[in-house]
Amino acid sequence: MHSAAIMKPAGSSIAGSGISNDQLSRVLLPLTNKSVHNMIRLTTSAFILTLLLGCNADKEETPVTPPADAAADTAASAGPSGYGSAEVTRNPERVALFGDLHVHTMYSFDAYVFGTRASPDDAYAFAKGDTIKHASGMEMQIRRPLDFEAVTDHGTYLGMLPAMFDPESTVFAHPMAERIREAAKTRDRSAFLAMLPYIAGNVEKDDLLDKNIVRDTWREIAESANRNNAPGKFTTFIGYEYTASGPEFENMHRNVIFKGSDWPELPFTRLDSDNPENLWDWMDSQRDSGRELLAIPHNSNGSNGWMFTKTNMVGDPIDAAYAEQRMRNEPLVEVTQVKGTSDTHPMLSPNDEWADFEIMPVRVGNPLPSQAPGSYVREAYLNGLLMEQEKGINPYRFGLIGSSDTHNAAGSFDEDNYWSKTGDLDIKPEQRGSVPLKTPAADGSMYATNANRYWGASGMAGVWAESNTRDDVYAALRRKETFATTGSFIQVRFFAGHSLPADMVTRSDAVAAGYANGVPMGSDVLGGAESEPTFYAWASRDAGTRPLQRMQIIKGWVKDGETREKVFDVACAKGTVDPATGRCPDNGATVDLATCATNDETGVAELKAHWTDPEFDPTERAFYYVRVLENPQCRWSTWDAIRAGVPRREDLHATLQERAWSSPIWYAPVKKQG
Repeated sequence: MHSAAIMKPAGSSIAGSGISNDQLSRVLLPLTNKSVHNMIRLTTSAFILTLLLGCNADKEETPVTPPADAAADTAASAGPSGYGSAEVTRNPERVALFGDLHVHTMYSFDAYVFGTRASPDDAYAFAKGDTIKHASGMEMQIRRPLDFEAVTDHGTYLGMLPAMFDPESTVFAHPMAERIREAAKTRDRSAFLAMLPYIAGNVEKDDLLDKNIVRDTWREIAESANRNNAPGKFTTFIGYEYTASGPEFENMHRNVIFKGSDWPELPFTRLDSDNPENLWDWMDSQRDSGRELLAIPHNSNGSNGWMFTKTNMVGDPIDAAYAEQRMRNEPLVEVTQVKGTSDTHPMLSPNDEWADFEIMPVRVGNPLPSQAPGSYVREAYLNGLLMEQEKGINPYRFGLIGSSDTHNAAGSFDEDNYWSKTGDLDIKPEQRGSVPLKTPAADGSMYATNANRYWGASGMAGVWAESNTRDDVYAALRRKETFATTGSFIQVRFFAGHSLPADMVTRSDAVAAGYANGVPMGSDVLGGAESEPTFYAWASRDAGTRPLQRMQIIKGWVKDGETREKVFDVACAKGTVDPATGRCPDNGATVDLATCATNDETGVAELKAHWTDPEFDPTERAFYYVRVLENPQCRWSTWDAIRAGVPRREDLHATLQERAWSSPIWYAPVKKQG
């Protein structure tokens, strides 16, 4: 077992919400007690956490068995939308299913502070298409129902804030609870700020945390998932967020997703250890106890280089044991969500014209800059290839999904219907920095300067599964036959093989041929064959948003001991790829920034390509993944400005191109004998 722990700083952000303490004090509550704020922010001491696994190695965990009628995929269930089980038919060629594996409700400390009162049942009702209430009172409804979802409230202080308002709870009379309730009436922010050391684990003796409340809340979340699971119609997973941070706000958050219908007595949280390696130890112990599970890192863009390092948490070089344990427990990464996209960065991919997409340049919950190296997916893939070539190990062979990270119990997936993430804190355009403040800030700024302006209406997880059941959706997650979108229901498929038929783009059985003669995304294609591999990529538009403009294959490889990357356009909405530039011709897509009107006839509903790498070298390790781009449309901030009747903010992108990414296919050359 790894025994390292992480030093934690004073002044942590609120439970991974992306809202810093200073931002909360500026936006949520009037400034009434600056001295209290400064005292809490500056004097909370850091210390080394005691590890749960080290201290309680002999403790036998109390098993939790769900009631018989909550079995995952066997019994009919009915949630708030009246969803019952459908007859489950399995498609061997698999179907595209869309979901959200990162949803917060009232049981997350920060969401409750933001005014969210929606329950897990409400979150699932929203995903199924029902209307639910935002903290502001407005109604939220998704444009198209999802196929699967997991409520992933913060494990730290799970359910403690609602309990402070419950006269029957054990913490109702605690002085801190009294301060919190009074603050809700008077809007005195100092009470909320005084609680931050508890949330961060920076109190010497915590007499506020009641693990029975956490246990009961955790049970309610799990039981809600089980009663809303409707095999064949709507899949739910029991889950929670592990919200770890480094000493200077380096984001190391993961969502933990359980496959089945039972759950451990308590989730493993940052109060047990801020070291993700200890989370993996706990996950391995859960697996040994019969509970299959996986973790999904998110917001690597705000990790300041800590998410995809070349060492473990104590600075030792990554070894085979680390790589195997990480991949066993973290087969996926959330590449896009409301707090920005983590595919790549212009600094890391200067020759990628589309790299500057929804970049969040700061850390999660703090205005400090987040360094790009070590924080983005594509570079992690490249570094993993290099490690594999040099040492035969690769800790970064993960697939991709998107999810929302909503703290409203409801994801905002459309740019023209955007309600952001943090309840009362950013429901108004001026709060999220897209519209001028009514009066200038103390420093003279005409706009809010918090990180909300970098956020967006993203993202969504896609899987290719035989059926919409826990077993099949989870199996797709495990084998990495997954894709990510920024909120559109774009479908993406990707195959590679040495004997894919030459007529893949025209044959009606292309999918069957792909499985029979190759491998899907998330897999390996090996060298050593007489022919080089070819690739089949396919994408289909979301009929409710913009048509498709182009499809690309992104390649990364190792040559002469160095990593390299290149973007190839492989299918175009108009014309064919220019061999001189490797790019599609301009398809004439435009956006009227005065009205946000678009000329959708310039795009297409479907793109296909059977592609051969023109620079293929059978001796070089490589990865390939697909990126699909829609025609451009107005960004949410432009919509805000138009609706408010004010000029748009010039330092924000006026438009964006919704997109999707496949998981990679890795090429591995066969080692020469002797």
